[in-house]
Amino acid sequence: MATSTEHLKTGVYPIAPTPFHANGDLDLDGQKRVLDCMIDQGVDGICLLANYSEQFLLSDEERNTLLTLCLGHIAGRVPVIATTSHYSTRVAVERAKAAEAAGAAMLMLMPPYHGALLKADEKGTFEHFEAIAGAVSIPIMVQDAPLSGVTLSVPFLARLAKELPTVAWFKIETPMAAGKLRALIAAGGDTIKGPFDGEESITLMADLDAGATGTMPSALLPDLIKPVVTFHLAGKADEAAAQYAKILPLINFENRQCGLRATKTVMMAGGVIKSDAVRHPFEPLHPATRDGLLQLARRTGPLAMRWGK
Repeated sequence: MATSTEHLKTGVYPIAPTPFHANGDLDLDGQKRVLDCMIDQGVDGICLLANYSEQFLLSDEERNTLLTLCLGHIAGRVPVIATTSHYSTRVAVERAKAAEAAGAAMLMLMPPYHGALLKADEKGTFEHFEAIAGAVSIPIMVQDAPLSGVTLSVPFLARLAKELPTVAWFKIETPMAAGKLRALIAAGGDTIKGPFDGEESITLMADLDAGATGTMPSALLPDLIKPVVTFHLAGKADEAAAQYAKILPLINFENRQCGLRATKTVMMAGGVIKSDAVRHPFEPLHPATRDGLLQLARRTGPLAMRWGK
């Protein structure tokens, strides 16, 4: 019999962007349209308040507003992963409790860090996740990304999964992600319930070959990424590779040229949102980069490019 987390072990769980009006204020109506578009993309779940949601540019009040609005609007149509990272264990615990109370199915957290040099050691990092796991009943995904500047070794990640049973999901987006995923699965065995990749799915085929069961891209083209995962998990590697080859140029352009701005630019062009504004100190895409992105998107045909038209 499947457990209550069985549906969270595989699939495509993209990051929801946070739309702003041109003046930088939250566009809450636009946020609802973003979520509806993502559900129409056929996603298996949605991740809120992550780095690609510009979480580091949101006030605590705005975070709370978005958490409540998004979970209320999604209303159980798909599972929601809420990002609750913070350097302070106390704050991270409070955020985790609030996300669970609001209806999140899972939490995602980076290890505790602040800036380039303020980081917890392994003891502090373990205690951080231990405290959060003890405060909530929902599962936890560890985000292992270069942005934190924290090195999370395979033995340490496997220890988390073995000693903290709800900390069993891992988003690996470090260099050589496939090798790390393969080693983590070997070290953790059955305790690793959700080996995922990220970074816009730019290494997806290698990561699936290494044992990843899901991916967390942006909301730019999850409808076109999902067949890659579905084919691969069904043992149809050739079909997965053929689909991936069609979409890789757009994924590469997003990852290497645009970053988090790509999704909002395409969604604005597709009538999902009215503005692709990002908050300072981010800068808008250069017009030439924007044109290149939209040309590729028109050629590739993600739903976001036409959803609101």
